Amino acid sequence: MSSVYIWLFILLSAVVNVHAELKTAVFAGGCFWCMEPPFDDLDGVTKTVSGYIGGTKENATYKNILKGNTGHFEAIAVTYNTSKIKYQKLLDVFWSNVDPFDDSGQFCDKGEQYLSAIFYGSERERKEAEKSKITLQQKFKNKEIKTQLIALGTFYPAESYHQDYYLKNPVRFKYYKYRCGREQRLKELDIKF
Repeated sequence: MSSVYIWLFILLSAVVNVHAELKTAVFAGGCFWCMEPPFDDLDGVTKTVSGYIGGTKENATYKNILKGNTGHFEAIAVTYNTSKIKYQKLLDVFWSNVDPFDDSGQFCDKGEQYLSAIFYGSERERKEAEKSKITLQQKFKNKEIKTQLIALGTFYPAESYHQDYYLKNPVRFKYYKYRCGREQRLKELDIKF
């Protein structure tokens, strides 16, 4: 390859990278251990972090949200490259990994800390989330969607042992996920966009 082509390639790469922007989307879908894998598998997602959001207690920890009396949700923060993946794709993956009709939690995990929600950080995200919710409601006319849309607040990362739990403890994770009935219910719902 001639040096002109090499310089052209370097210049084009720099232009593409200038337009790349990292953003973060936050979703609650029950157990945060189970929400990380579907997003980690997406091209363009650079990181997922399990944590807590939505409640009134500052510096939330697993111990103080466990009983569900703080208003916090178990959630994940998904950092993504906007030049590789769009927010709408993240919404599609979210809806395919929750039971949007459950108003008591998700799968075997019950309580306010396990409810499903989309936390929007801008008016554009709110509109896209609302549109995706309406689209899903049209597919399931006889069921009411219970997933909430909530303005983004403070996100508290969970303790280190919760991060990437499915990678650190694959056998325990698979057992938990199976016993919780998550996969079975997701197959039953068959939510696809």
